[in-house]
Amino acid sequence: MNPTYDFTGQVAFVTGASSGMGLAAARAFAESGAAVGLADVNDAALNAAAKQLTDEGHRVISLVCDVSDEDQVAAAVDRTVETLGRLDMAYNNAGIQIPPTDAADESIEQFEKVHTINLRGIWASMKHELRHMRAQGSGAIVNCSSLGGLVGIPGRASYHSSKHGVIGLTTSAALEYAPRGIRINAICPGTINTPMVSDMIAKGELDRAEAEANQPINRLGTAEEMAQAVLWLCSPGASFVVGVALPVDGGYTAQ
Repeated sequence: MNPTYDFTGQVAFVTGASSGMGLAAARAFAESGAAVGLADVNDAALNAAAKQLTDEGHRVISLVCDVSDEDQVAAAVDRTVETLGRLDMAYNNAGIQIPPTDAADESIEQFEKVHTINLRGIWASMKHELRHMRAQGSGAIVNCSSLGGLVGIPGRASYHSSKHGVIGLTTSAALEYAPRGIRINAICPGTINTPMVSDMIAKGELDRAEAEANQPINRLGTAEEMAQAVLWLCSPGASFVVGVALPVDGGYTAQ
């Protein structure tokens, strides 16, 4: 049984919220009483997710947002505050995976694409969230890194460097803002059963059996398990947790 949280009267903002870990976190926040701003670049999927949550009685708004564009990020965060009244929690989840590539052959276009979304997108999201949280003197932010932020894997240099960068952003900003009442942490998911991972498996970029065997728990994680880690880090139960890059990876990085 998962723990329960009472976020009644609070507001959360989630990027990459139309599917996978982002949608699971948005749903978990909403089911715990929070109003939620859902941001995603996929307009159709975002509106479908928002409608589903609204139909279930939750207070959410949909925000079409490409996190690689700082102006769009700023507008999405501002609209969340303007519409829902404040900003207490944020889960910066939006990110992409790229095909494995020999480090000597990778294009600058692929390198820049993965860093623009995975690293600069989280930088922009955190920047504009902090502007509101700084003014109110409270808040909790969780950034999505990866087991790839903690280890290296051949063929994945650009992706892993983007996720290592997320941890650097997280720890440095956490030290800066902890004295101001704002906690910043990151989760480092292992291989999780999400649409992105399913797409990698379908394209032959990931072998499911191998991925399961590489995680000592012998299975893929679920989006809901990642959401529970996010909610805990945003909750009073984690009130003394600052600047952590939390592995949620079925034991992968413990080996």
